[in-house]
Amino acid sequence: MEHGRDFPRPAARSRHGKRGPGRLCARAARGRRLGGRLLHVARPARGDGDARGRAVPHRAGGPAHSPGREKKRLLEAYNGAMLGVSDRIVDTLAVYRDEVSEYWYVNSEGTILHELRPEVTLSGTAVARRDGTIEKGLESIGLRRGWHSVQDKAAGFREVAERAVQLLDAPRVKGGTYPVILDPELAGVFIHEAFGHLSEADFVYENPQARKMMTLGRRFGKPVLNVGDNGAAPGLRGTLPFDDEGTPTRDTPLIKEGILVGRLHSRETAAAMGERPSGNARAISFRHPPIVRMTNTYIAGARGGGSLEDLIGDVKLGVYACGAFGGQTMLENFSFTAAYGRMIRDGRVAELVKDVVLAGNLFQTLDRIDHIAADFRWNQMGGGCGKAGQYPLPVTEGAPHVRIEEALVGGELAA
Repeated sequence: MEHGRDFPRPAARSRHGKRGPGRLCARAARGRRLGGRLLHVARPARGDGDARGRAVPHRAGGPAHSPGREKKRLLEAYNGAMLGVSDRIVDTLAVYRDEVSEYWYVNSEGTILHELRPEVTLSGTAVARRDGTIEKGLESIGLRRGWHSVQDKAAGFREVAERAVQLLDAPRVKGGTYPVILDPELAGVFIHEAFGHLSEADFVYENPQARKMMTLGRRFGKPVLNVGDNGAAPGLRGTLPFDDEGTPTRDTPLIKEGILVGRLHSRETAAAMGERPSGNARAISFRHPPIVRMTNTYIAGARGGGSLEDLIGDVKLGVYACGAFGGQTMLENFSFTAAYGRMIRDGRVAELVKDVVLAGNLFQTLDRIDHIAADFRWNQMGGGCGKAGQYPLPVTEGAPHVRIEEALVGGELAA
């Protein structure tokens, strides 16, 4: 299973004359007759509501309506906000990217769909140095909206530069087992990487070990845990009115009250497994086949779950892990590096710490989630998800603050 994150790159494009789409459809039909099938099912399940439709967003304030000099001026201001924090900031990088993709989908069942997809991404890196110590702060914003949506973001760029400077003096966290609170960003990345990929039905269907692990009806956590994937959530990078097989997207429950209740499907995997297509067949361009991918994956906030203060109030000694610098997974095992952390002492957030690495078994960790706050938010970052050579695909994660009653934290060895 290959997956990861990176900043987006331009996708391939082509132009066709008036008869171009017809020729492409004929070629696609010939390819379907001659090409191999992934799962060799007799007939793919029909997507719910296959039809004719258009999804054309309002384009005022979109990328095409904004002069390049305004974008340059904005980027220089954000870069200056990072440089102005301290003379310990020795290097910065600010990157802006926008596009509007025009998408057509036509199939032999009479489905004709058309969509314009605007996207804006903005990122910043601040590098702080003192003697031989180097620390980084990263800011990333990705939105399926227009130019107006990335105004007034200077505070976030200043914040990551300030944190990079603060981390120069921060101690490494002491390795050990702690109660751990994940902030919404890290909780979202965790559920996407460690659980979401295991929910993709092509991986489950082809892997006997995964099929055994991901048996519907299996209890994965306490009743407070609810997880899903919502391709219909408005305004997010993973949002689509329909997937790349023409199936309408929807909110797909994956874990409900701690029990595995669903998985993500293409029409092909749904037919193979006798389940319903979920609108999760996606391709990064017309040059790639649609495969099962996530859209907007989330841990739902708990009703009455309160806030961060409610999660840490009874923690004597713990770790508050924030942001995500990277990670890796191998089936049910994972390792993630937080951007930074803070110790929790006697129910209060205390000193800044660095080199916070969380490792463990997915199923044990899900079962140890004992408190979920109500402060859900979508993490609208740039970058993308990679799988089977299709990289980077726009996705979004969302979560509230999440408490794990016991988790292994790697860091400096205790004396």
